Amino acid sequence: MVCKTITATTQGLDAYKIEVEVDVINSLPGISIVGLPDNAVSEAKERIRSAIKNSGYTFPKGKVVINLAPADIKKEGTFFDLPMVMCILQEEGVIDSENIKDVAFIGEVSLDGSLRGVNGILPIVTGLYDCGITTVFVPSENAKEAALVQGMKVFGASHLSDVVNHFTESPITPTVVDIEKFLNASQNEDYIYDFKDVKGQQKAKKALEIAAAGGHNVLMSGSPGSGKTLMAKCFASILPPLELDEALELTKIYSISGLLSKDEPLMTKRPYRPVHHTASAIGIIGGGSNPKPGEITLAHRGVLFLDEMVEFPRNVLETLRQPIEDGYVVISRAKTTINYPSKFMLIGAMNPCPCGFLGDVEKQCTCTDVQIQRYKSKLSGPLLDRIDMIIDVPRLTADELLNINEPSESSAQIRERVTRARKIQVERYKNEGIFTNSELTSNLIEKYCFLDDDGQKLMKMAAVKYQLSGRKYTRVLKLARTIADLSGDENIKTIHLSQALQYRTEE
Repeated sequence: MVCKTITATTQGLDAYKIEVEVDVINSLPGISIVGLPDNAVSEAKERIRSAIKNSGYTFPKGKVVINLAPADIKKEGTFFDLPMVMCILQEEGVIDSENIKDVAFIGEVSLDGSLRGVNGILPIVTGLYDCGITTVFVPSENAKEAALVQGMKVFGASHLSDVVNHFTESPITPTVVDIEKFLNASQNEDYIYDFKDVKGQQKAKKALEIAAAGGHNVLMSGSPGSGKTLMAKCFASILPPLELDEALELTKIYSISGLLSKDEPLMTKRPYRPVHHTASAIGIIGGGSNPKPGEITLAHRGVLFLDEMVEFPRNVLETLRQPIEDGYVVISRAKTTINYPSKFMLIGAMNPCPCGFLGDVEKQCTCTDVQIQRYKSKLSGPLLDRIDMIIDVPRLTADELLNINEPSESSAQIRERVTRARKIQVERYKNEGIFTNSELTSNLIEKYCFLDDDGQKLMKMAAVKYQLSGRKYTRVLKLARTIADLSGDENIKTIHLSQALQYRTEE
């Protein structure tokens, strides 16, 4: 008799339903696992044998053949342990096959029968629910994460015997999670870095506020010590709360990456990912033999901060061009192609020249024209085209440094305006499948970035004077749309366009 259970596997953020089949053959004792398993799956034969024995159940005396169907999908990870064990116990008559029909099992078993948590629970359970499965058993430490899928009945167990007893003696209480409670709790969180501690730099602060409100990319250039890095760290404190769909999508990414906290099953804060300039292209874009998300995907719906941006190898910077434009990255390998989302805000910081003092009013620059040109050429024109705002961050004056009593807005005050502007965008684009102005496509720009006669004249003059490319032109319109939202204006005015052009022409 062939016994069956249900589980799933992931490829990228997508999940595929897997059917585990077990048959016992009258032959020499042993276990054979087929269906394109990797090493972690193949090694399960030793874990499941000991787990069944040490939990007080009997193991079949013949040869156990386990098939993971469909056989043409690569099976990776340890979460196939529990469904294989349940199949064998069904074969032994411990569990009635009718009781576990249309029930999914996920989890790793240890030698003593206890269940260990695994990565990727949220995308797996979401995929199972989409396939019509409404009941799932997972390790206790993964139960809250799995319960984020609304409509799925989730049972968390700490030991194999708990799962068996659920069907024979004492049922397990389903796990329930209040998603809104997690999201609301994150809005009152304190941040280490706050804009109230940043002296001066009003123009740069305003630019970062606009960037946070519309999801725009920013490049800051200025002398050493002018506050670029500090403001980038403070930037995380003015980002708006995550929408529920954004939080779930981000949680899937961190779940498959193994970066999700056991105590906080839902990502409630927008990610802030500072990357060192020694990072490799694969580290930033993602990849490997078993492709995993890179920094741009871990920064999805948040911030990717590149300090000393020109110190990154040029080939690494150039790999950012397509993900910035498309909002996703495609990792292609011989056996698979995986699509990861990458809608992040790029915040870059750089010095204006190798010595760092070009244009400084206090200190003389010692670089030659050739050195300056070679230094700046590391940022290509196509990459700069994808940056919405390029701003100068000058050295603080003595008065700004010493005037400690100068009133400065807190991050909470700025975040309130940013959140208000984001809510306007979420409501405006609720039927378009996007959240921010930076995601506007050409068709949507025509629909939502209407210009009156004065605005068209201004943009025509700017296109000629500043030689705006098509990409720069659309990014100016997106930026102006965000400035208008911050001002509470329904339509884009010439004052909004003028401010947007000011941020694009400093390069």
